This record gives sequence, C-alpha cells and structure tokens, in this order.
Amino acid sequence: MIAAVIGRTFLQAYNTHYRKDYDAKTFFDQVFFPLFFDHPKYMQWVTNSPFVQMKKGQKVDKLTSDDRLEKLEDFHVKVQDGVRDASMVIGGSASESKEFASTSGQVTDLSMEMDSEELYLSWIGGGFGVGVAGGLSIFFDHSDLLMALFEGWQVYRQFLNHSSISSLRGNQINTWNGQWLSYYCRQYKEIKEVDFHQFSGHCRIVEKSGVLEVSTIQWNQLLFSMSKKWATPMMMGYVYSLGQTNTTMGFYPFQISACRGLRKFYQTLFGENHAIEDAAFYETLYGLHIKRACEKGAVGLVSLQPKDLDKYMKDRTKKVRLSRPKLGSDEEKNQKALAKDRENIITYRAYKTWILAMITKNKEEMLDYTSSIAKCLMAYRDGGAKGSKKRPNQIELDLLGTKSKKGFIMALTDILKEINEEDQTLIKGLRDRVHLMGSEDFGYFQVLLKFDYAYAERENC
Repeated sequence: MIAAVIGRTFLQAYNTHYRKDYDAKTFFDQVFFPLFFDHPKYMQWVTNSPFVQMKKGQKVDKLTSDDRLEKLEDFHVKVQDGVRDASMVIGGSASESKEFASTSGQVTDLSMEMDSEELYLSWIGGGFGVGVAGGLSIFFDHSDLLMALFEGWQVYRQFLNHSSISSLRGNQINTWNGQWLSYYCRQYKEIKEVDFHQFSGHCRIVEKSGVLEVSTIQWNQLLFSMSKKWATPMMMGYVYSLGQTNTTMGFYPFQISACRGLRKFYQTLFGENHAIEDAAFYETLYGLHIKRACEKGAVGLVSLQPKDLDKYMKDRTKKVRLSRPKLGSDEEKNQKALAKDRENIITYRAYKTWILAMITKNKEEMLDYTSSIAKCLMAYRDGGAKGSKKRPNQIELDLLGTKSKKGFIMALTDILKEINEEDQTLIKGLRDRVHLMGSEDFGYFQVLLKFDYAYAERENC
C-alpha cells in the first residue's frame, strides 16, 4: 500500500526532526486530525469515510467540535472492528466486489492482513499526494520533500481559517501540495511568514462563482521548481488518481536533472540574462501531457518535449514564421504585437535548446553550427536572380521540406553546384555530417536548421 509507505517515511522524518516518538495513531489524533478535519472546512474529502458521513441535517461547515470528535471516534471504532475498505484505507479497494473494476486497483485474492498502524499510516501518507494538471497525483517517497509538504499543510490550514479569505475552497490538499511544493522550492530561502498575496502571486488562485480555488500546477513547472531545490538527479514517483474512478499509472523515475540540463543549455546558448528573464515563459512550453509523459517510461528529457514542436517534426513542409511585427501608430496594438513577438522568440529559443539536448552526439560542436549553415543558406538564397523562386524553393521545399536524408543530400548537391567557393567547404562538411547521422538525429537536426533559417531570415530583413 503505497500511501502507507509514504506515511511511514514521513512519520520517521517527523519524529526525528521534532524529537518525538509518535506511532501512527498518536500522530493521527494529535496532528493530522486537528489539521485536516477539526474545522468547519476540511482539507481533504475521502469519499464514504466516517468524516464525510453526515447524520440527517448535518453539514460539514455546521458541525460542532463535539460532532467532529464523534466522527473521529466512529473512525477509531471502525479501525478496531477491522473495516479495511476504501472508505477506511487510502488507496484501498471497494467493499463490494462488483465495484472493483472502477474504484479499486491491484485487487488480489491473496490474504494480506493490514494492521491498524498501517491503516493510520495510509491516511497520513494520503495527505501527501501532489496534484498535477491532467487529473493525476504523485507520491514522492522522499523525506525532505514530505517535510516540506508538511509545512505547506499548516499554511493551507491558516489560509482556510483566515477571515479575510473565507471564500478559499477546502478539500484541495493534493492541488495545494503541488502549488506549495513549487513555491517552497523557489522561495524557501526567503520564507519567514507566508502572506496570501505573496503566495497567490506565485501560483494561480482563481475565483469561480464567488469561491477561490487553487489551480492545478503543470507537472513540468513542478519539475523545474524541484530542480532548483534538490540536486538529486531523479526521484521515483507513483502516479495515480483516487476518486469516483481510480487510475493507477504506476512508478516512474522523475529525472529532475533534465530540467537543470535544459536551463544550463539555454543559458549557454542565449546568455544568463535571457535564461533568467525568459524562464517564467519557457518553462511552461516544455512537457507533454502527464499521461503521454508516463508512456515514455521515464519522466525526463524526452517527456519535456515542447508540446507544439511535434507538428514541425511530423510535417517537414510546415513553415516556421519568425518575422518581425509590423508596427503602426496605435501604441496599444504595438505593445501587443511586441509582446507576441517576444513569446515567439522565446519559443524559438526553447525549441532550439530542447532539440540540441536531444541530439545524441557532438552537442558542443552544434551550438553555433546550424546558425552558421542557416546564414550561409540565406546568402545563397539572396544571391539568386531577383524575383526568382528557384533558390527559396530549393531551400524551403527540397532541403528543409524533405523527409529523407537522401533527399536532403541531393538538395545540398544541387546547391553546391551554384554556391560560391568560400561557402563550399561549409556545405560539403554539412553533407558529410548528415550522411553519418542516424535517422532520429537527422530529424531533430533538420527541424533545428529550419528554425535557425527562419531566425536568420528575420535578422536579414
């Protein structure tokens, strides 16, 4: 039971840090229940559990302190009575076998006893799910990370109880954990007292029908944040969803070092200032949907592929447009056009960074190589007859639009016949390099050259 494993890791870290000797039930009674359930707003909603089973006329926000203690006692009685279904065990199976298909995972007919200690641990661990966009959550079995989330629990409770933000929604612990973890990793050295406005400035809190909700963080943003805090190359994560229908994706290595590598590569290519100024935007560009990321087997560099890059990989004839915006006399329109242009440039930089990181060989040599080739091709294009489409078509269709190495090399051979003597060495070197490339690297290389050609075209205007 993975939730119980997470609970055990945390409780050991908690006891060590606070010099306590709590067993799971004592921690549940003295720390977990007061934080999660002993208030008019819960932090977590566990379907069918004793904490959400109301008597006639009861509502959570109207429960008295005695009512809540009665529900706690009901919970303890069920634990002692041996009830071990999903209403009592986080991640447990449904009580009815006919409901196993949608509400239970990894059900077995093997006799597997669960003692009360493990049951309480499952509740403690269940509070550490880190919610990400796509309707899934992640358990990380990492004591420092769990202690960081524990700090976040207390801040969430403070916010829920604060009179000035009374419309903040409860029962969002997993969503909260994701945003808090990102905030913690990026702001930790400065955290003394968490202010709601400071926190909401970092993560998205939206208002829906008069209720404030914490928005779910993207997994890629979370991974970039974690890469700033922890130097470890990767953390194992268990990806799942518990609710009306359960989903079990399984265990995946989350390769945090891939984010550090991309950030470093971006800095090498475009300078430290751009790496800092562009980060808030380019970090959002990386990353497939969490389910597709898991399909890769490991959540790392491959999964961080920019989500819109695929259309250029699949359709080699697709034109890349990086031309400068045309500005007029309307200042407001100009500002919008310039802001959009900046996004386009950062997108180009992000794509180039990821493609270079994916190319398996001679990365350092490639940093300026495709830019040099693009400038050479631009000079070749501009050296053609005025108004003729021959050379632009040679480059954009025959060279950059072909799907095969053979077509690419044939187009280069045609260009060599007409290119000036000075650039022949560079183009011959390109022909030899492409000839030795694997098909996967060639695909990345060609798209990279296409983007650099579009950028050279922009600079040439």
